[in-house]
Amino acid sequence: MNIDRQRLLFLNIGHSFDHLLMLLFPTVVLGLEDEFNMSYGELISLSIPGFIAFAAGTLPAGWLGDRWSRTGMMAVFFIGIGIASILTGFAQNTWQIAAGLGLVGLFASIYHPVGYSILVEGREKVGRLLGINGVFGNFGVAGAALVAAVLMDLISWRMAFIVPGIAVLLVGFIYVWHIWRYPISSRENYSTTNSDQQSDFRKDITYRRLIFRVLILMAVCTVLSGIIYQGILIALPKVFDIGLGDLVKTDLDTGLLVSAVIALAAFAQIGIGWLADKYSPRIIWALLLVAQIPFMALISFVSEAGMLTVALFMMVMVVGEVPVQDVLITRYTENSWRSRIFGIKFLLALAPASVAPVLVAVLHGADGRFIWFFVVLCISALVVAFLAILLPEPSRLRNASKLTTAAE
Repeated sequence: MNIDRQRLLFLNIGHSFDHLLMLLFPTVVLGLEDEFNMSYGELISLSIPGFIAFAAGTLPAGWLGDRWSRTGMMAVFFIGIGIASILTGFAQNTWQIAAGLGLVGLFASIYHPVGYSILVEGREKVGRLLGINGVFGNFGVAGAALVAAVLMDLISWRMAFIVPGIAVLLVGFIYVWHIWRYPISSRENYSTTNSDQQSDFRKDITYRRLIFRVLILMAVCTVLSGIIYQGILIALPKVFDIGLGDLVKTDLDTGLLVSAVIALAAFAQIGIGWLADKYSPRIIWALLLVAQIPFMALISFVSEAGMLTVALFMMVMVVGEVPVQDVLITRYTENSWRSRIFGIKFLLALAPASVAPVLVAVLHGADGRFIWFFVVLCISALVVAFLAILLPEPSRLRNASKLTTAAE
């Protein structure tokens, strides 16, 4: 395995750990009610600092990645999130748990703006790589509940944090040794070598207008897509609990089927990422959004095997959007400020995590069904599809920047 592939492997494993450690607590909390004599609602609120830090930390992490060192920030990610998870496992009271989860969220926020920037740096076609990386991330999402449940059942809730923390810490030490043994090439000097050139790009009014259009449209699209993604992840367990009937007997059965659907759907990111490299990513994004609408409309009216099938196709479209969005961002941005743009993108994508539960609660029908919830998501998908079509082709933006440089 060559050095480049080894670095890609570290990035992919890091993506799995990033989501796994962030989603351990929603399962761990089920075993804390008796120990701390608190309700589920009181305990689950302890995760709020972690999710706030996970979103808010993306901006400073992206800035440090651009201005200091992306490989250095990834080392901080691995070591920091491992230590934070271990400390959470040793917590003696609820405020220590909340503080530990806040630290986990803070270090977890490093991965997306910095890891993605390293992943796409110096590459022309990045869709397939982003798709593979997305599969690893979704394995972390799907596996978090299983890892937490197994460690809680076999040992204790503390080991559900300590064991994964030790694992990621060991990977971090290996990563530090690797970047020390095989220093990154001079491409890492992006923070200074391109700064003067980039300032020239912003002087041209045509280029500035295109950039402004891209930023506004991508911001709105990212927020609405985040609401769709986060809302479905939150609602899906309850949707399955109501609609799968005799296919599930326990909460564990429901959780396993939710994890299985998410994990299977994740593999579609590889093929969709390849398509985004070959064809127009904004058109593919719009087609994915339109294609998911029939499945959203249908899922409340089917049951058992039919619901599983519809949910799988729906998640293929929803999860498949992720690498397409990141391909667009990669093509729209310059390397010297890409981490900061990814930081803004993930802040906008993760912020809806706090809105989505409210949306699910308000639109959850008295009969337990989610008809109006999915109606709202269908409308949101249509809006994003329309806005995606309005985005300029990345080649048009590159041509504008070249013309500006020539004029200078």
